[in-house]
Amino acid sequence: MQIQQLRYFLAVAEVRHFTLAASELRVAQATLSKQVAALEKDLGARLFSRARGNIALTPAGEALLPLARRILADVDTARRDVQDLTGLRRGRVRIGATPSLLGSLLADALARFHQAFGGIELSVLQGGSRDLVRDLAHGELDFALIVLPLQEGDPSLETLPLLREELMIAAPPDDPPPRRQGRVHITDLSTRPLVMFRRGYDLRDATLAAWRGAGIEPRFSIEGGEMDAVLRFVEAGLGLAVVPSVVLPGRPGVAGFPMVSPGLHRTVALARRKDVEATSAAEEFGRTLLRHIRDEAAAGRLPSGVQSLLTE
Repeated sequence: MQIQQLRYFLAVAEVRHFTLAASELRVAQATLSKQVAALEKDLGARLFSRARGNIALTPAGEALLPLARRILADVDTARRDVQDLTGLRRGRVRIGATPSLLGSLLADALARFHQAFGGIELSVLQGGSRDLVRDLAHGELDFALIVLPLQEGDPSLETLPLLREELMIAAPPDDPPPRRQGRVHITDLSTRPLVMFRRGYDLRDATLAAWRGAGIEPRFSIEGGEMDAVLRFVEAGLGLAVVPSVVLPGRPGVAGFPMVSPGLHRTVALARRKDVEATSAAEEFGRTLLRHIRDEAAAGRLPSGVQSLLTE
């Protein structure tokens, strides 16, 4: 039994005339008659009775009629659904990102995508870079904005470097860290306690590596926070923190102090699983994000301390 045969059967059943049905379907009557006969042979029963030029459904035809209508309706629904997905009228994109990126560059890129493809559902997961790598590897995300290098190598992931972010020392404006010619030396911070991110944040690893690389064993005043909590703890005078420069605008209770050259930086990359074919919606979101970064860089609108790594 073929879908086209059911369409021919339904057309004849509705008009009760082979010639009219063939005309409506724009096929030769011989073709239509041949396909209906093949369907009857496949089912082992006559579907139409032909008496004195009149076409009527047999009991087998009466039984098939509602089933054929349902099957063809389901086929048409499936076709529309698939066309909606491939045509970007429906679908879903699941994106993971660190809190600092969600509140800055990614929010504008999401708005740009939503304006162009309002029927696509956007799902965003906030977390540390390690957590996002795990969720991406488990198939829970389509994309993740993560920090390189990957702490745990996964051969199924591919990454595209997007941005280079400057990291700064965050402190209350009335209790700044010691500086030399306006810049902070980590070696001068041995007596200052740190507000530390929870495990799984790349900023935690970057801070510990920088302090220990300078021969200082870090001392925590409090640990385990997300980005907003860490900044609030700094505002409250609990300690210093290492944060991206993009999170500081709009927080008058926290000041950012650059570190001595070469300073601390991190590379943000777009990661995805290379062993899973991306949906049309996900592919389009990826293109939208890259266009947005290029446009912002060309217009000089990237946040202070952020540099695009994309080439044309």
